[in-house]
Amino acid sequence: MRQGAEKLHLEKKITAAIQGELGAYSQQAVYSFFCRENVKQVVPLPTLQRVFSLLSQRNSPDFAVVPIENSLAGSVGETIDLLISKSVRVVGETSIPIRHCLIIHSNTTRGKIRRVMSHPQALAQCREYLDRNCKNWEQVSMYDTAGSVKMIKEQKLMDTAGIASELAAEIYGMKLLKKGIEDDPTNTTRFVVIEDEAGKNKSISSEPTGDDKTSAIFATKHEPGCLVNALSVLSSKGINLNRIESRPFRGRPWEYYFYVDFSGHIKDEKIRNAVEELRGKVEELKILGSYRRQV
Repeated sequence: MRQGAEKLHLEKKITAAIQGELGAYSQQAVYSFFCRENVKQVVPLPTLQRVFSLLSQRNSPDFAVVPIENSLAGSVGETIDLLISKSVRVVGETSIPIRHCLIIHSNTTRGKIRRVMSHPQALAQCREYLDRNCKNWEQVSMYDTAGSVKMIKEQKLMDTAGIASELAAEIYGMKLLKKGIEDDPTNTTRFVVIEDEAGKNKSISSEPTGDDKTSAIFATKHEPGCLVNALSVLSSKGINLNRIESRPFRGRPWEYYFYVDFSGHIKDEKIRNAVEELRGKVEELKILGSYRRQV
């Protein structure tokens, strides 16, 4: 969101890692949060694991922007698992509408198209449009939306369309046939902005803004009432729980970590006191970060 980016007051242009090819929706999220003119480089990586691991290395990107939930598909479990296992902190969030576009090679025409390819979720999210307008086309699953457009360009595929973002068509110089072919125009993905836990970057203020969100992960004993007792700490102090998600506890079958978002900033006295009380009621607690609410 441009409003949030303007309040960052960045002293220098930043670099950010994403999962996927250039032109992926994650790149749009980078521009949404930081503003395009503030971004020096976007570093595309094939997996979320690589994105998280890169942040702890020397000469790493300043930040990474990764998807954490979609309004239709739900949570991105791999992102939450990596937030649990990796030494990173969350410093911001943004959301972008997922506007799928039908894209072909710049030197071909729609009449020559015989197949369409994209990520399986994108194909599924455009099912009605494809069945109505492209019912004779073969549908091919790909690893990435923007990757389908990149392949069309590199392999000069004149009989193939891709489904990806408008940004992908721009980056690879391909022809945009139709915008907004998704079946549900409310489709939106929320992304979190992360950095190495050491916090080497000072680009984003960690001070309270008055409209903040805190993300945390905790694990309780596997006993009756433990989860309720933990959550009651927030409710008893009037703290709004925005989200809770359970994830498997590795090495302890049928036990779980809990990812939570709640209103407030860790530097607020009420939140600080609640966190200290919560710490005494759980086995493990990791505060991922407090940041300005944008979603």
